[in-house]
Order: sequence, then structure tokens, then C-alpha cells
Amino acid sequence: MTEHVVIAGATGVVGYSALRHFARRGDCAVTGLSRRAPLETPGARLRSVDLTDRAACQTLAAELRDATQLVFSALYEKPGLYTGWLEADQIDTNRRMFENLLDSLDAAAPRLRHVTLLQGTKAYGAHVRPIPLPAREDRDEARDVANFYWEQEDHLRARQSGRAWGFTILRPQIVFGISLGSAMNLIPALGVYAALRRERGEPLAYPGGEGSVIEAVDADLLARAIAWAAESPQARNQIFNVTNGDVFTWANVWPAIADALGMKLGPPEPQRLGESMPARAQEWDAIRAKYGLRSPGLREFVGESFHYADFVMAYGAQFRTPPAIVSTVKLRQAGFGEVMDTEAMFRKWFALLREQRLLP
Repeated sequence: MTEHVVIAGATGVVGYSALRHFARRGDCAVTGLSRRAPLETPGARLRSVDLTDRAACQTLAAELRDATQLVFSALYEKPGLYTGWLEADQIDTNRRMFENLLDSLDAAAPRLRHVTLLQGTKAYGAHVRPIPLPAREDRDEARDVANFYWEQEDHLRARQSGRAWGFTILRPQIVFGISLGSAMNLIPALGVYAALRRERGEPLAYPGGEGSVIEAVDADLLARAIAWAAESPQARNQIFNVTNGDVFTWANVWPAIADALGMKLGPPEPQRLGESMPARAQEWDAIRAKYGLRSPGLREFVGESFHYADFVMAYGAQFRTPPAIVSTVKLRQAGFGEVMDTEAMFRKWFALLREQRLLP
């Protein structure tokens, strides 16, 4: 095998789909880096490493001398999630994680040829203010807003100067996929919320506020974009927004979610899931036992994603929140044109979690 792909954050929603994609290709070695164990490691090896420990990263890099690609999707989030996005320690931790691994791998792996760095629409300030519509790469960045993206990106550009390897920065919108304990994956969060209601004989009520028009990206589609970026000359040293290609509102997609979970719709019941759901951990344990599920306890399964649900569903908003739409024209003109219907995406992931006995 001539390719060796190293995936940092291999148990997260992005990293796990990337791990599965590359491992199933059969033409490359795959090493996933994570301090947590994934659901399974299909054809990949897993290494546990603390990315904030520079010496540990240097020791690990000595094992990865044949690495040709780095996919960096590792992420540190504070409890409560979005309250920490502007805080200096959160920014500094994510900066150090990336610098430690990139510097170590760059020094140890002479065959390194591509680095993919994951960002998101916080690059346009979507978490603090309305963004330009549609937000475009290389033009609408909110560099005035504190963000670890800029710390990582500036270091990436500086480190790459004079090197043979290239890089691609991808900015997905809301990512949906399969993972355990992720900070930002709504599939387990919504699945647990629905299971708790269903067990009580309650319909599926929308828990959010006046959301707006937003975009999603399927984690498997994103994994294919990551693989494309490493091979395409048009992607070298470029930044791309990535979405499914359509738009949605929570109100319009909620019936499809209910149908995918085999539930009836109920009237909206706004509630802060980050507060109401953790108190129901024992109910979730009872459901796991009753249906013989493989899924772990509530915290281990959902992570901080109930807080993420409150944010993206605009809980507590008195008025419709500003739309968050990004342009994907640059990506499509560069040669990656895959799309996916967002309703089909929800059906796909809920079906997969039920098939794998992670949801009843």
C-alpha cells in the first residue's frame, strides 16, 4: 500500500465517517487517533494520544513515518458547548492540539503529501451575528471574531511554506452522521429524545424555537469530499464550503424525522434539551436494557450534542433567526459535485442506528 491516511479525531462525527471511508477502500492503510474507542474499526488501527501533549505527539509520529495524508478533525469543546466558543482557553487548546500533531508529523513523515483541516461556518461568524448570504470562501471570513480556526489556519499556512505537501480546508455546515459521545452530532441526540418520548407514548414534538433556513451535510458525503481534496490539483491550498446541496428548516423536515423514527407528530414543545435530557439518563438506561441496545449511557452516547441541538434549533429565540447559507459554487467548479437530499439523509442515519441496535 502506498497511501497511509492518519485521521485525528477518528471517533467524532466527521472523523469516524472518514475512517470508515478510507478503511473500506482497501488500497491504503488507515490510522485513527482518538482517546475514545469508536463503534468499530473496520480495517483501521487506532492509537490513543493526548494531542495537547507535544512529547506524546512526537513519540506517536515516529510510528507514522510512512504517513501520506493527515485529516485533522479533532476538536476540544468545553461543557455547555457554545458558551465556550469565544473563550481563550478553548481557542488555545485547539490551537495546541493541531500544532503539536502537524509539527510532529511534518518532521517525521517525509512522504506526507496532503493535510485536510476541518473548519465550519463559525468562520463567517454564524455563531454571533448574521452572515453574508451566501457566505463565500476567501471573502466573507469573520477574522474579527475570536476563533481557533484562525490560529490553526495561520499555523498551517506558515508550516506549509516551502514544503512539498499541500492542504485543503473544508467548511461543512451542520454535519450529521454516526458517532459516540460527539460534541456536535444531532443524530444520537434526536434519536434519544425521540426514544424517550416514544417509550412514554408521546408524539414527536419539535423542541426548538423559531429557526431559519439552514444547510446540512451528510458525514459520508463529507468523507468523500475529504478523499477528493487529497487527489485533486484544484483543491491544493484551497478552502471550500461543503453542504448537501439543498436547504431546510426544522419545521419542514420534522415530519420526515418523525416518519423515519416511526412516530406521530405532536405540537411543538419548546424546551432546553441541554437541561431537560440529562436528568432522564435512568430512563435511557431502562430503554437500553429493555431493547437490548448496544448504545452506551446517555452522556457517553450523546456527549454535548443536546446543547448543540439547542443552538442549531434556536431554542429560546423570540423571532426567526437569520438564515445561514453558504455558497458551494467554488467546490463544484473545482470538480466535486456530489449532493444529497437532506430528508433522505435523516432517514439513512436513523435507519442505520436502529439497524446497529443503537436506537430502539
